[in-house]
Amino acid sequence: MDSSRAARTAVVVGAGIAGLTAATALARGGWQVEIVEISPAEATSGWGLCLTGPSLRALAELRLADSCLTAGLGMATVTHVDASGDVVDRVQLPRLIGARQPAMAGIARPVLHRILYAEAERCGVVVHRGLTVLAVEQAESARATAETSEPVRVRLSDGTVRQAGLIVGADGIGSSARTLLGLDASVDYHGQMVWRALLPRPPWATGIHHFAGQTNTAGLVPISGNLAYVFLTENGVDQSFLPDAGLAQRLQQLLEPFPGRVEELRSLLTGSDSVVRRPVRTTFLEGPWHRGSGVVIGDAAHAPAPQMASGAALAIEDGLVLAEELGRHESVGEGLEAFTVRRRQRCRTVVETSVAIAGLEQAQRHHDAYALVDACHQQMAEPA
Repeated sequence: MDSSRAARTAVVVGAGIAGLTAATALARGGWQVEIVEISPAEATSGWGLCLTGPSLRALAELRLADSCLTAGLGMATVTHVDASGDVVDRVQLPRLIGARQPAMAGIARPVLHRILYAEAERCGVVVHRGLTVLAVEQAESARATAETSEPVRVRLSDGTVRQAGLIVGADGIGSSARTLLGLDASVDYHGQMVWRALLPRPPWATGIHHFAGQTNTAGLVPISGNLAYVFLTENGVDQSFLPDAGLAQRLQQLLEPFPGRVEELRSLLTGSDSVVRRPVRTTFLEGPWHRGSGVVIGDAAHAPAPQMASGAALAIEDGLVLAEELGRHESVGEGLEAFTVRRRQRCRTVVETSVAIAGLEQAQRHHDAYALVDACHQQMAEPA
């Protein structure tokens, strides 16, 4: 293979938050980057998310924080409400991008995706839709050592082959790139299903609200001046599939036991066709996150439960740190090793904390869960 031609080329698998962020950061560092994404251009999973302080800090490094704040809704407060409908706590999160800036922001996933996608393209990243990676071929010596800069052959689903200096698996918790690189991780289900639905934003919803219930938990996250999403975490259930047609009615039923402001949210669900239901699953790659010139990032390496609202933060940080460490080291392998060492404990903390919170919710130990969330956010406020 022609090593010199492939040395500064990268193939990123997945055009989600991690993939687009990594591609942009790499392109700014002088890499020629292609993204392969199996989904069509119109497909963006999920309704909304919270960009916590670390997310905004990382986006500020990419010069994208202002765009996200303009498109979303800046917030500073998380309000905890008990099973009787009474406010028990209001938490002010750290403002990491300036004392006069929001501590966090809610944003619609399709809007965030458009911002990240546009910046990647502006930086020269080429995105191929409807494609994925079928095979990754590396020399045996490259797979065995962390110091390699040997190129890798990547065979795509359209039959074409790329020769690249780097392959980045950013294709989510069920990552096929992870498998192709020979990296093994278990995916764990935690007895919870999370429901989400888009709603008009109530005037009182200027921050995140968490509602404790007798069995389940619920909440509201504003994502723009006009929209919010309600979520419900259903405890003690097996993974199962329900037809889309009955989801809105079932979510209304699950919200019925909650008093107070949740009643208003229930009424806003009438006729909604925007309800999704997903299992709470996590993974953490205990072994190496890289092999030869290939690495996995984001949910492919460390997927937390949604309770910490930090999956996006970890994904964006991963992309920045990956490009930074590759720029610091002479070989790709050394850069990937440094990336893993730098990220492992921080990501482990978030994943393990999210799993602990899921357990506390199911045990109805809400005050303990709130304290754990706050402590983890304080840790995440430290630089990545």
